[in-house]
Amino acid sequence: MPRATGPLADALARRPVLLDGGLSNQLADQGCDLSGSLWTGRVLAERPEQVAAAHAAYVRAGAEVLITGSYQLGHDPGLLERSVRVADGAARAAGHEVWVAASVGPYGAVLADGSEYRGRYGLTREALAAFHRPRIEALLAAGPDVLALETVPDSDEAEALLRVLAGTGARAWLGYTVEGGRTRAGQPLAEAFALAADAPEVIAVGVNCCDPREVLPALEAAASVTAKPLLAYPNDGSVWAAATRTWHAPAHPGPWPVAAWRAAGARLVGGCCRVGPPWIAGLREALGPPAAGGMKTSGPPGCPGTY
Repeated sequence: MPRATGPLADALARRPVLLDGGLSNQLADQGCDLSGSLWTGRVLAERPEQVAAAHAAYVRAGAEVLITGSYQLGHDPGLLERSVRVADGAARAAGHEVWVAASVGPYGAVLADGSEYRGRYGLTREALAAFHRPRIEALLAAGPDVLALETVPDSDEAEALLRVLAGTGARAWLGYTVEGGRTRAGQPLAEAFALAADAPEVIAVGVNCCDPREVLPALEAAASVTAKPLLAYPNDGSVWAAATRTWHAPAHPGPWPVAAWRAAGARLVGGCCRVGPPWIAGLREALGPPAAGGMKTSGPPGCPGTY
């Protein structure tokens, strides 16, 4: 069966669409070794069937978009193509419409030193565009439905990514990682989101891999400068310690006010690091079936709080 019957942008014009959750935590739960600089890319290279199983777990939870395991990959065209092919297989095996989003992680992700949570790499926009261009070209050649420009910490890098996309006809979303109401590099969010406001390639803007408490102010900043659909897929509130390659979980995780996110314009909703299939299943129940888009006021037991 086809993985999707129409462009993701068309679906977003009609209803909310559910993203998947964190690939790394699901692979870890499956017993995979994520050590080394490739992170989830190591599993993609050595045990692609495990990546397929992780995607399938999110499909069973009700996810309508699968984000590929290419976030931390460099320029290996074979692995980049494989990331799309593996997600495509899981999407085609689903019993509902599923799109494939090819992950384009930031330059800092490839450094594997936590730089994606700081930005300001000391590179020019031209150098960043030169870094991203071949990997974006390789991913597009594999035929995903959309590119996920995600966990972008710096508006300079966002500008470089948009330069690479300009005129390609590709479709993408742009997700910043944020802290304190600004990009991780410290730029005002309204200015950062405004970069994509007139970009025809960008079908949605928003935030990912951030504390859930950062989401609503960021969405409001985005809505002040663009009418594009918004996206929200935070992590569980944990903080990444690059030196030890460990997450530090919040002592008291707060609820996810998804109804407020929806009211602010969020159309793509899901989870990032440490958000697994049970959480996504809770969001699926809260959002209602794909064709309906209704909202409930609370999620099922074991989910992250108020919906």
